[in-house]
Amino acid sequence: MVKVTVNNPAIKNIDSSPIVEVAAAVITKPDGSFLLTCRPDGKPYSGYWEFPGGKVETNEAPLHALNRELQEELGIQIKHAYPWITRIFSYSHATVRLRFFCVTEWQGEPWARENQQLSWQFPHNVSVTPMLPANAPILRALSLPSVYAITHAAELGVDTSIMQMEQALQNGFRLIQIREKTMHQDALQAFSKQVISLAHSFDAKVLINGDMEFSRELGADGVHLTSSQLMSLASRPDAEYGWCGASCHNAEELFMAEQLGVDFVVLGPVLPTLSHPELASLSWRKFAALIRDYALPVYALGGLQHADLITAQELGAHGIAMMRGIAK
Repeated sequence: MVKVTVNNPAIKNIDSSPIVEVAAAVITKPDGSFLLTCRPDGKPYSGYWEFPGGKVETNEAPLHALNRELQEELGIQIKHAYPWITRIFSYSHATVRLRFFCVTEWQGEPWARENQQLSWQFPHNVSVTPMLPANAPILRALSLPSVYAITHAAELGVDTSIMQMEQALQNGFRLIQIREKTMHQDALQAFSKQVISLAHSFDAKVLINGDMEFSRELGADGVHLTSSQLMSLASRPDAEYGWCGASCHNAEELFMAEQLGVDFVVLGPVLPTLSHPELASLSWRKFAALIRDYALPVYALGGLQHADLITAQELGAHGIAMMRGIAK
């Protein structure tokens, strides 16, 4: 596979020829490492690293194609995989729609059946080079954890919230959104400083809801845009603001998030939720339909518990976002 990135969507000047359908595998071990392969001599872009996979034949299901390609390239057979993200790339002779699947179980031990190099890597420390340019957003997405914690200290109390957050961090949470709509600014500043200091001691990231300047001033790791902010922006916040997530509730907002090129979105409410009882829930069925073939990592939100993570991922989500129950 030869892939060169194009900002997606709002893809400009793409050849009018038919899109080539490709399936790619993020083969992941329990320790979080994933497999990359290096294109062998004699192939275009030889020496470049990529995710294994290949072309989907006419009338072939993408997952079936991926299983076939992995048997041909690596000598393994998929036992469990779920859809992840879909991105479009353009290069000199074709436009490619690349469907990524997370492969968590397989039969056999990967080996280089096509004389390619293999390397297990971690998202935060990819040591092989050069990578095909199209992989940059994929690697960034892989560094996101599967659960996104959201604070609600105004309801719990600051002390209880900090205690629960510390427990969640000890349990492995590594991404937190500070979302306190009713907290006084001085109290919010003090609370946010506590959360950021605590989170950073665990090497976790903290995003501030709705306030880019406040996020930068506090030394947070990014901003989480409200849906109204998302729809009002003409471009993504500058890189100096760090990571950028966005809240979405419908197809229009998902489209805008993709246009702006944010890092990830939160979509909901999937189920009825105490924090937004006035909002109609999407249901898992509509959630799955909205994110099918979507280009960004999606967190399911709304009335969810840890046990819902598997359901969300099977439907194509990156993970789940939780406000309650994070310390369990």
